[in-house]
Amino acid sequence: MDWQALTDWRQLLIWPGPETQTVVWLAQVFAVVFCTVATNFILMRVIDLLDHLSDKTENLWDDALLEAARVPVRLLLWVVGLSVAAEMLQSVSESAIFEYVSEVRRVAFIAIIAYFLTRLVTNIETNLVNPNRVKKPMDKTTANAVGKLLRISVMITALLIILQALGYSISGVLAFGGVGGIAVAYAAKDLLANFFGGMMVYLDKPFKVGEWVRSPDRSIEGTVEHIGWRLTRIRTFDQRPLYVPNSLFTTVVLENPSRMLNRRINEKIGIRYDDWRVMPDIVAAVRQMLIDHEDMETDHRTLIVNFDHYGDSYIEFFIYTFTKTTDWVRYHEIKQDVLMRIMHIVDEHGAEFAFPTRTLHMHTSEPAGDDDQAPADDQGGGQAPPARGQRASHRAPRNRRDHRQGWKGEQDQETGNDDGE
Repeated sequence: MDWQALTDWRQLLIWPGPETQTVVWLAQVFAVVFCTVATNFILMRVIDLLDHLSDKTENLWDDALLEAARVPVRLLLWVVGLSVAAEMLQSVSESAIFEYVSEVRRVAFIAIIAYFLTRLVTNIETNLVNPNRVKKPMDKTTANAVGKLLRISVMITALLIILQALGYSISGVLAFGGVGGIAVAYAAKDLLANFFGGMMVYLDKPFKVGEWVRSPDRSIEGTVEHIGWRLTRIRTFDQRPLYVPNSLFTTVVLENPSRMLNRRINEKIGIRYDDWRVMPDIVAAVRQMLIDHEDMETDHRTLIVNFDHYGDSYIEFFIYTFTKTTDWVRYHEIKQDVLMRIMHIVDEHGAEFAFPTRTLHMHTSEPAGDDDQAPADDQGGGQAPPARGQRASHRAPRNRRDHRQGWKGEQDQETGNDDGE
């Protein structure tokens, strides 16, 4: 190898050919690779400096652009450097592999551009839903849906351009897609139904990730964890994952308790009939307590406290009001406080809470005459007790006499009392 040929640096600037000395074209290839590495290093430092300057601005587009371009720019620089080195080798070599350098370079450029666009869409989506970057962040579900559509569009477009760059006719592909679309749509009608159901969820936004949903039509209740194109994953309150096809959301009634403005307290309270005189005072005191309560929304929501019902063993009033909070745990704490205050109000007015009671009236009367009494035994206790049959014979006449005589109340009803005769 003639190293003295490198003394003439002007030979390094001439594009190599079949007659170029080996040491010269090797030096040229090494110079191209070294320049690629050095340029890549300098370019990364420039991007870091621009990224540091963009952090001081409130514009979210420059941050997304720089972050998306960081890796694709490096890949693009390497593709350019390596393709130049490969073309140099092609000019001094007759290997058939170097004939595909131009096609590989075109495909690589298209793939890098598509990669840059998908990263840009992802970064913009992340910034739009970040409350630290924007004052009014976009809904996460909507941003995710739009981001998925844009990324899919970029990948499909890039694939079609790559096919065109490789010499394939994309018109035939598009025609096949149009003709075969009918058969595919019929075969995958359930999949398409779920897809369009997901589109309706993304567009109408009846719920989003993190919200509590419930369907009275189906056994669906829990917190939304993920909204996909085919399935929505819901975590039930006993921590079981529930996978719901999106097409179901187009036919069922869905309730979203997470978007309620207030929670309702609707209770019925009964007190004794003996306390009816203090019922108006109790109702007024309970109403005023709810108005003064710091956790109750009585200015813009309905407040009802009224005597409502006559019960079997109580008189009843009811309360109908709303809390300011919608948090489930905090709501029950407030409801407990309200019920305890009502108990104090009832006690302060000298009333008592009613409970089911029953009064049983018993009438007792002794039969008149001495015939019902057994005759006294003048002989003392020396005799043996009478037999079982003898006892029965003594009792039978007395029972018949009691039956004929009846109760005193029945005699009064049948014959009248002494004053009325």
